[in-house]
Amino acid sequence: MANLSVEIISRETIKPSSPNVHSLHPFKISYFDQLTPTTYVPLIFFYTRDGVNLIDTSNTLTRLKKSLSETLDIYYPFSGRNRDNIVINSFQEGVPFSVARVSCRAVEFLRTRDTDSLNKFVPCQPFDKEKDMGIPIVSFQVNIFTCSGIAIGMCFSHKHGDGTTFASFFKTWAALSRGSSLDKTIYANLGNASTVFSPRNPLPQNYTILMDTLWFSERKLVTRRFVFDAKSIATLRSKARNHEKDQALPSRIEATTAFIWKCYMAASRTTLSTTKASLLVQAVNVRPRSMSNVLDGAIGNLFWWGAALANPADSELNQLVVKMRGGVSLFDDDYLKSLQGEEGFEVMSNLLDQLEEIISIEKPDVLAFTSWCYQGVYELNFGFGERVWAAVMGKAGPEFRNLVVYFETKWGKGIEAWITLDETRMAALEKDTEFLAFASPNPVISSL
Repeated sequence: MANLSVEIISRETIKPSSPNVHSLHPFKISYFDQLTPTTYVPLIFFYTRDGVNLIDTSNTLTRLKKSLSETLDIYYPFSGRNRDNIVINSFQEGVPFSVARVSCRAVEFLRTRDTDSLNKFVPCQPFDKEKDMGIPIVSFQVNIFTCSGIAIGMCFSHKHGDGTTFASFFKTWAALSRGSSLDKTIYANLGNASTVFSPRNPLPQNYTILMDTLWFSERKLVTRRFVFDAKSIATLRSKARNHEKDQALPSRIEATTAFIWKCYMAASRTTLSTTKASLLVQAVNVRPRSMSNVLDGAIGNLFWWGAALANPADSELNQLVVKMRGGVSLFDDDYLKSLQGEEGFEVMSNLLDQLEEIISIEKPDVLAFTSWCYQGVYELNFGFGERVWAAVMGKAGPEFRNLVVYFETKWGKGIEAWITLDETRMAALEKDTEFLAFASPNPVISSL
């Protein structure tokens, strides 16, 4: 929307409600957290009410702030600050909480599908390369529309958590906001990640540089929203199956990922005339892959990157699925056990060394994928109903890598793919007739 105005009208800091939190011991982070760069991941939740069911804005803000303070009693590390890439302390620092006034109705904005303006609803620049590790771990901006609709914009530091971690945080906040009681015993294992994957002091600098290389690259980036409906996904799953080898039917995510990867490589060939190998890295949640329950309830980055390398001739979907599965299959229970304990980082070092060698020799194009599907984001209810839409961002920072983020659609069992690419390849993708036969560019939000 050309005339959209989002004006900050208040700023404050929300701290844990219990003074006991301030005296807790520093919270150790795992070596997965140490290796993850400091960058903010955004999320925006839109809520609308019309007619007699208008949201009571004043009471809602009071309730959100009170329940957020109570949530920080449980997830107290998110109220602190990173120190020396080893621990989180200073839990009394709190989290920024701002309120903004929006110059239009929520439904009016959503009908425009103006994804370029989404960054106005979050409190920080998404996926920027943050040089200060001591920034707030989470930050919030509540946006009030003229109709009393609300958009809750959140930014969380990826250094201190993955999608599962922050989904748990949001679910707790929402439950407390609507007055539900919690079984706090399920939060007893918050710090188990650092017990299993002990931090390194000091962390080898070459690995920090390697991860920055994977995450960041200066270029002009654009972000676009594409939706794959249930019919398109079913067709892609069938196409991606290797019937000759009796391959298991690819999952919805596998089939969609293989297809986007294929189209990405085609865009690279036609626009950049590159014959370089393409390196796909996909986030793998290690929690369900461990036979032990020690990681249940643990916070932090309990994921790692499953890597797959393809050359331009690898254009068949079933070939790409096989490569992707090979990269993920590494993370079984035995391998996860080898990453634990005093010698676990040596195994991780070998993995990082192999990745560094691939990048130095092949100099591949890197395309990353992460799925936020099945995290229950559409069920989040803060006491004023389920959200109408969950959005990611308008545009990544200028140093970020090519990335695909998945959300499930609220209706129809589809998948929203938020794709960030350099301008050249995005322009080619938006003209690719094969891609557009399955992916709908920024379609209407079906509830409106």
